Amino acid sequence: MKTLLLALSSLVVTTLFAADSPPVGAAAPDFSLPDASGKTHNLSQYKGKYVVLEWFNPECPFVKKHYGSGNMQKLQGEYTGKGVVWLTIDSNAPGYEGNLSPEQAQKVMKDWDTKQTALLLDPEGKIIYEGAIDSKASPNPADIPSSTNYVKVALDESMSGKLVSKADTRPYGCSVKYK
Repeated sequence: MKTLLLALSSLVVTTLFAADSPPVGAAAPDFSLPDASGKTHNLSQYKGKYVVLEWFNPECPFVKKHYGSGNMQKLQGEYTGKGVVWLTIDSNAPGYEGNLSPEQAQKVMKDWDTKQTALLLDPEGKIIYEGAIDSKASPNPADIPSSTNYVKVALDESMSGKLVSKADTRPYGCSVKYK
């Protein structure tokens, strides 16, 4: 699978939108982050492609819902197969392989004021969606079939030349657990 896991310590995934985060339609600020093997990725290197930024906490029950059921891997496989770059940002605590120092993570948090569960960027680097993965803020995998997958809908609409009909949703997720 072509999904890249970027290890980012101290990045917060919460249920609130940031008051001053870049709005839908704005250009996404560039960043540089190392992946789990230490290779640095710059957001700007993916210009010309759709990009999904997905925040990930392996202990979060909402993340377990999507990963434990295989739902997220299926979604990632479908869209990376269509040329979408999928960057999964891991918010592990310090001491885990590939994490950033608290200072680096705080800089990214400040620059992005990042609290979204997912951000989608179009090939021009503009934010076309921010919010939840799906419509059911439940940790129960049985809810997946009856939910609307906002990420899938937004990608399908944008990739077919349409405006994203629901570009902003209320995210849900877990905060980072500090040691």
